[in-house]
Amino acid sequence: MSIVAGKRSGVSDRKLLWGVCGVMLALIVVMAVVRPAQSPEDPRPTTTNTGPQGAKAAFVVLQRLGRTTSQGNQPLAEFNDGMDDAQAARTTLVLAAPEYDQTELPRLRKELERFLNRGGRVLTTGPSGAALLPGGESKAPGMVQPPLCHTTPEGAGEMARVGSVEMAERAQWSDDAAKFEVEQRCGDEAAVVRYAVGKGEAIWWASAGPLENDELKNDADLRLLLATVGEGKDVVFDESLHGAVKTIWDAAKGLPLKWLMLQAALLFVLLVVSFSRRRGPLRSPLRLPRSSPVEFATSMGDLYEKAAASSAATEAARRRLLRVLTREAGVAQGTIEEGPDAIAEALRVRLGGDWSLVSEHLQEAKRAEHEVIAMRSALALVRALSEDAKRVRTRLAARQTVESRA
Repeated sequence: MSIVAGKRSGVSDRKLLWGVCGVMLALIVVMAVVRPAQSPEDPRPTTTNTGPQGAKAAFVVLQRLGRTTSQGNQPLAEFNDGMDDAQAARTTLVLAAPEYDQTELPRLRKELERFLNRGGRVLTTGPSGAALLPGGESKAPGMVQPPLCHTTPEGAGEMARVGSVEMAERAQWSDDAAKFEVEQRCGDEAAVVRYAVGKGEAIWWASAGPLENDELKNDADLRLLLATVGEGKDVVFDESLHGAVKTIWDAAKGLPLKWLMLQAALLFVLLVVSFSRRRGPLRSPLRLPRSSPVEFATSMGDLYEKAAASSAATEAARRRLLRVLTREAGVAQGTIEEGPDAIAEALRVRLGGDWSLVSEHLQEAKRAEHEVIAMRSALALVRALSEDAKRVRTRLAARQTVESRA
């Protein structure tokens, strides 16, 4: 009798377990239906947007470079109240294409001025960002100015030394604004400006393009971002002025999903605990070690894939090969600028052998900057460029060995 009862009890436990799993699956389906989908064409430069115009890559890159980077979701008043003067002096606040009601403008400008007077640094973009800055003012771009321009550096400031950047000119800085220094221009109009406010510094870009996912692959854009946020600064990306982002709870407002989920979760935990005590494994589950470099490579690969940025990977591999040629193989910069054929000839003279494949791979990488190539082709090209760099190092090591023996 006890054996039969035990079998019946086991069948009952399994049915209950499958029933709870069915309820959880139904809840997941309901949430997937009511949850608002994120558009791949979301134009907001937020740190959660992985589309071409998002700022996810900028956020991740700054973190990987060792910068203390965070998201600011609280209002500017709470942001100011949450730090002292010393913290403000080492913080850069990024307001990329902020969105707000005109009725909020005086209050937001006052809070931003309070942060600047305490020694903080602020980066804003576009016409809405210029209006937030104390004394800031912008105007519509000129009729003869193209919508996309390659800026012209001006002066010897940090943001001018990064070189020319590609920027979609959403606005131009007004000559009637506060006294300012121009770092970059689109034609005759100021596109990147900076000026002091109290103990701090205000910086304005004509658009948020240089920090967006699709543009950050360019060296000049990345250098502009690093020069703007400042060396040793903590970076805070403000998300409170990017509009109300609907969450699953906003979409399910008025429905008892929250309590239903809590009750189902509690029931599931109790059932698993009671069932596993009698029928669980006798050994602990295998825990796979986490590997940060692998996770970083996977996440960056997913990001490039979503942004269809295969050219970024090929360009990075090409630049790594050129650094090996100039720094280790001693190829002159002038030869590098002459082109792939000149590079191959210089390697033949210096190291001997046939280096025509290096020329072909460099030419393919150069063409990939302006053409959309398949991910498989981009991967093969990156591997080929890496093999070229390895071959150069191997030949250099062999040559040094021969010279040392001689």
